[in-house]
Amino acid sequence: MLIRIDPGSPEPLFTQVTRAVRAEIASGRIAVGERLPSAREIAQSLQINLHTVLHAYQDLRDEGLIELRRGRGAVVVADAAALSGLRDDIEALVAKAAAVGVSADTLSALVKEAAHGR
Repeated sequence: MLIRIDPGSPEPLFTQVTRAVRAEIASGRIAVGERLPSAREIAQSLQINLHTVLHAYQDLRDEGLIELRRGRGAVVVADAAALSGLRDDIEALVAKAAAVGVSADTLSALVKEAAHGR
């Protein structure tokens, strides 16, 4: 699993870790049922605080992508498989928007409107 962080970014480190793990799951590089590296391992490899990684893992749990199990760590749940299919749909939508000249900001606003309208 590849996690990159930018300590100089205004985005919090835990958000960067959450985003990176989510992207790994969405791409299929981390499969359903697969165990994620321990929070301690990630913290050591990125040279960040353990609680930063735990915060990221808790966010992923709250999103329904992983399950935190005592003694077993963080495991990707079956519901996360839908994220991969959704990513394909999003890529198709982005390509379609670009083909008709819709900017990324406009597309983002449209998606947010649609999500909040539910």
